[in-house]
Amino acid sequence: MNVLAAEHFFNLEGFRHRSLFPAHEPVWAAVAWGLAQYLQQWSWWEIRSPLPAGVHLLSGPVYIDEDVEIEPGAVLRGPVLLDRGCRVRAGAYLRGPVLCGEGAVVGAHSELKNAVLLPHAHAPHQNYVGDSILGCRVNLGAGTILSNFKHAGDEVVIKVDGRPLRTGLRKLGAILGDGCKTGCNTVTNPGVLMGPGCLTYPNATLASGYYPPGAIVKVRQTQQLIFNR
Repeated sequence: MNVLAAEHFFNLEGFRHRSLFPAHEPVWAAVAWGLAQYLQQWSWWEIRSPLPAGVHLLSGPVYIDEDVEIEPGAVLRGPVLLDRGCRVRAGAYLRGPVLCGEGAVVGAHSELKNAVLLPHAHAPHQNYVGDSILGCRVNLGAGTILSNFKHAGDEVVIKVDGRPLRTGLRKLGAILGDGCKTGCNTVTNPGVLMGPGCLTYPNATLASGYYPPGAIVKVRQTQQLIFNR
């Protein structure tokens, strides 16, 4: 099995935007170039749900499907595509290109930038999702940060089976397969690939690399209880 193929991370059957993932390309191609190209070809830019006062639509086109709820204070900078049933809460910032599948949730003060959320993926509480993909029913714990840029500004390199794999990209966040869940305040370094069903403990920091399906990233913590005298 090709662990870099999109099918290794996501069940794309029935996903209306499955052409986001070019055949015979690594999964991150969808955010490296596939998303921008896909939205350039999208021709149904329209708003099908009522928007309350206080929703800010900045430059760039938007597509908002039926039954989408966007709360006041949210900012959308296109191109942004929101499928049916999405929820975008107060203070969220969507910097296109962004695509959210059916029932996806972008929580209060969460930020998406060059990101794909598959159906029912949740970034619900003060999350950063940059140059990243969340699979179906992924849930990010509060404060989870998917870092996408190295301080040195050099190429993102991913270890797969102990071997370094060059991506050719200076910006790449995380790919979280279907059903992954992160504990609160998890931080992923640039270039994290998590197979379906992975979990992280709260406060975990993940090194760049591939994490096989079902992996659990634990954090060992030592506590000391001291009483004032």
